[in-house]
Amino acid sequence: MAKQIVILGGGTGGTMTANRLRRRFDEDEAEVHVVDRDDRHVYQPGLLFVPFGLTGVEDIVRPRARQLRKGITFHEQAVESVEPERDRVLLEDGTALPYDVLVIATGARLQPEETEGLTGPGWNERAFTFYTPEGAERLRQALDWFDGGRIVVNLVDMPIKCPVAPLEFTFLTDWFLRENGVRSRTELVYATPLDAAFTKPVASEHLAGLLEEKEIELVTELNAGEVDGVGGKLIGYDGREVDFDLLVTVPLHGGAEYLERSPGLADALGFVPTDTSTLQATASPNVFALGDATDLPASKAGSVTHFEAEVLTENVERHLAGKELVAGFDGHANCFIETGFHKALLIDFNYDTEPLPGHYPSAFGLPLLKESRLNHLGKLMFQWVYWHALLPGRDIPGIGPEMPTRGKKLTART
Repeated sequence: MAKQIVILGGGTGGTMTANRLRRRFDEDEAEVHVVDRDDRHVYQPGLLFVPFGLTGVEDIVRPRARQLRKGITFHEQAVESVEPERDRVLLEDGTALPYDVLVIATGARLQPEETEGLTGPGWNERAFTFYTPEGAERLRQALDWFDGGRIVVNLVDMPIKCPVAPLEFTFLTDWFLRENGVRSRTELVYATPLDAAFTKPVASEHLAGLLEEKEIELVTELNAGEVDGVGGKLIGYDGREVDFDLLVTVPLHGGAEYLERSPGLADALGFVPTDTSTLQATASPNVFALGDATDLPASKAGSVTHFEAEVLTENVERHLAGKELVAGFDGHANCFIETGFHKALLIDFNYDTEPLPGHYPSAFGLPLLKESRLNHLGKLMFQWVYWHALLPGRDIPGIGPEMPTRGKKLTART
């Protein structure tokens, strides 16, 4: 009898994993099922560009089912809960999906309602987020009409999807305002709960330098507890107030709602406790997780999910064969950071190694920790790679789950 592999989530991680598993197993060896509440696959890096009119929502959204290889069954249903003790998933319509292996890839859920006042008066009028297609489009309209004042970009708390995205948005806002002749009458503020511009100290130094160079005020250790959308105030738990005419927020993130109804699968934030190197969930040996759904101390970014998918697919196969799992994921992440004016920075790191200077993926690759037009082109090209190579589950020569050291300049601060 064919093994039953159920994948919860039809986004980046779920789609890549499903396609890779379909290629590894014949249909009489394993059935692959993907579950998602809708048939709308969003290329999330593209959301960054929507507010500036550089792309449209219609250009970054495709049907989920069309991204899946032939032989994969797609269920357009919300998940009610998971019963690990019975090895089955309950869907909202009452269907029960039994599994031999479960893969949790339902990403992270935005929770703007968790910040007092954020979704009250002023939401989508003076306070916005670009982390959803609808929010990004409303923000595009607001920026089109913006004629000066005080713009505050605020990261409420970590973890979030794509940790560099709020900084990228800030840099692109600076560029956009200068291009439109509005920058001279605009104060631009980046407010973060972190004690620096970014989580990684080496990259943080470079990014803080760019903020200063672009005359962007950096406000650190601001833990936003309340938003007054009418009065235009971002209020920290320590009582500090940051005034705004336009607020761009990255709200709190949590795990999928069904995980809260599934005993033993998630932590207090709704993320899945997961082995850092094998991607096996701690809840059960036949449950695996990847991408934004996990509690791993790695960036919740598409590149990370890609590297995880390679290791997870191998380990699902090994688990079904009764073999020892491979500890193949080292936290490898790389991120393009748009800095405006058709330039971008590239960083590459893992659990243990800070972003290093040099080139990626080899000495003849893209420059690291350095603004360049080549990196900007790399970011734009990534969309094609995403749809035509990563999602279909194809390997990219020279790019694997382990962080490469070739081409990098090793320093004493690694």
